[in-house]
Amino acid sequence: MEILLALAAALLFALGTVLQQRAGLDGSGAAEGSSGGLLLRMARRPVWLAGIAADALGFVAQAIALTIGRLAVVQPLLVSSVVFALPLGARLTGQRIRRSDVIAAAVVTAALAVFLLVANPSGGRDDAPLREWLIAAAVFGGISAVLVVAARRAAPAPKAALLGIATGLLFGLSAALTKTVGDQVTEGVLTIFTDWHLYALIVVGYASMTLSQLSLQTGVLAPAIATSMAFDPIASVILGTTLLQESLHTSTAGALAALAALAAALAGLAVLARTAPAAESRSELV
Repeated sequence: MEILLALAAALLFALGTVLQQRAGLDGSGAAEGSSGGLLLRMARRPVWLAGIAADALGFVAQAIALTIGRLAVVQPLLVSSVVFALPLGARLTGQRIRRSDVIAAAVVTAALAVFLLVANPSGGRDDAPLREWLIAAAVFGGISAVLVVAARRAAPAPKAALLGIATGLLFGLSAALTKTVGDQVTEGVLTIFTDWHLYALIVVGYASMTLSQLSLQTGVLAPAIATSMAFDPIASVILGTTLLQESLHTSTAGALAALAALAAALAGLAVLARTAPAAESRSELV
């Protein structure tokens, strides 16, 4: 059940991403200005709001999948978002899809299937001590901050990649927090409002959404999506196996095979990241 929910979330996230990029590239000036109030300015765009609605539905599916499944398995499945996003991008934003993109998308899909077959997750805990959460937040937040600073003077494609990496790291941290909050809901809805996890999730979630929108506004869809989708599962596997003490397989060989399959999926994403920038002529959606 968690696999179907994760794939549904991936499709919805792909749709949301493409719609948000479409709104960001629309020449209305809504996205101009500092990044601090970017999301509030983008909220004036109906297409962007439609993308956020798709993201919200995707988040619900993801949260349920994380609650009943394991972080180190559910999040890698979201890599399939890039497979869904490329044809959607071609339809809605004029992206060009090459034969190598189709082959890479097939590799990603096959590698994820192998990953699911051999991962065989076990163990894990619902939460971690506050000290460990703070260490994780410092590491992932610090790296993301450095990447954002480095992206300021970069060309569009590298900028999209740097911001995408930062987004992916924060997506992974958000997923870990989402799983913990989801587990708390099963103990009582009111419980989450008296605990710090929910408020940390809101802060990290807002930061990751802002970085995601900034990466999409570069106009280069594939690097933005590929890097965020690649580093999301990397961050999630790290957090799942350390912070939440999950294990991918009871045997060393099985764990190595699962990691090899995930690496193959990320290699496919690396190919997709070389996709050409979006075409300049796009149909008006609003």
